[in-house]
Amino acid sequence: MLEEKGLVLEGGGFRGMYTSGVIDVFMENHIDFNQVVGVSAGAAFGCNIKSKQIGRALRYNKRFCRDPRYSGLRSFIKTGDLYNKEFAYGVVPTILDPFDTKVFKENPLRFTVVCTDICTGKPVYHEIKNGDALDIEWIRASSSIPIVSKPVKLDEYELLDGGVSDSIPVDWMLERTKKTVVVLTRDHTYRKKPMKYINLIKKAFKEYPNLQHDLENRHIVYNETLDKIDKLERGGQIFVIRPSKPIACAMIEKDPSHLQEIYDIGRRDALNSLEELKKYL
Repeated sequence: MLEEKGLVLEGGGFRGMYTSGVIDVFMENHIDFNQVVGVSAGAAFGCNIKSKQIGRALRYNKRFCRDPRYSGLRSFIKTGDLYNKEFAYGVVPTILDPFDTKVFKENPLRFTVVCTDICTGKPVYHEIKNGDALDIEWIRASSSIPIVSKPVKLDEYELLDGGVSDSIPVDWMLERTKKTVVVLTRDHTYRKKPMKYINLIKKAFKEYPNLQHDLENRHIVYNETLDKIDKLERGGQIFVIRPSKPIACAMIEKDPSHLQEIYDIGRRDALNSLEELKKYL
């Protein structure tokens, strides 16, 4: 039986601050969902909707974006991960800006993260229920960008960024809910181009031909998904919130004011869409 309302959260690195602005407006206005699926930054920042922590993603990213313990070249050289496992996924969510695991566990909303199995090249959809250390590892796996992150080993899988295999899991959600809301982090004019240095990237993953195939064809699959989303939106089958203007953002964003700016665009776009969204739902 299909559940009533689902929410799909695209990734996009620090463009995920846009998503944070959108979901904070949802929480403030009691826009609730039965199912949420997040990819990469959509998982890392979007999970705060299950713990009902308005403003948390913006707060800790502004606080730590300049901290070398959080992310950067030093972490990459030392650990193989651009975003530091011990600090960004350990100290921050448990000590410095704690995740509300009690609310997370009690909230009936089902939150699923998407990762990529580097052996098969297929997406892995995993529901996180408790907001504990194991759930945070699944979020980290969903957000682990190829080349600048080591694969995360969980269960029988070796996992990387879910955006490689299913950047916008709208089909997954349509199979589960009657009403689907999609939050994108690219504006309507955007279409993805082939990856730069794809031959070097493929060489780095020479032992994983299925992952190579995903990376080489990602732009094709992504653009086809955007075309499908446009068609579904025109037909009234889904509701889409996307940036009202292009958002430029570095992989490692060190300017807190720019993070605030991206977040504010998300809030504004969500507020402007609020009445139409309520009618759709």
